[in-house]
Amino acid sequence: QVQLVEAGGGLVQPGGSLRLSCVASGRLFHVYVMAWYRQTPGKERELVASIRGGRDTNYADSVKGRFTISRDTAKTILWLKMTSLKPEDTAVYYCNAVTYDDNQYWGQGTQVTVSS
Repeated sequence: QVQLVEAGGGLVQPGGSLRLSCVASGRLFHVYVMAWYRQTPGKERELVASIRGGRDTNYADSVKGRFTISRDTAKTILWLKMTSLKPEDTAVYYCNAVTYDDNQYWGQGTQVTVSS
């Protein structure tokens, strides 16, 4: 089992920045990729960014150049630094972990609202 707890969401003005964190615990040695997803009402959850092995990163086209995913060396904390935020970035952001035996784990989500 892997437990994930997100924090750092909130209300920010367009053009502003936020940093989300996800504290991971449990059987972390089974985890090979972690990611951030987001979801808005009536839409499917979408991948925002992922990181594998601490360096191999992947981003959705909509956030490239604005968001940065990173992970501490102990692999217990996952971050998402978000800059130049836009109203369309408003969503519930979820932390995700995938294990080598293809189990997926999710956090409870944190709300990000970009509005003036």
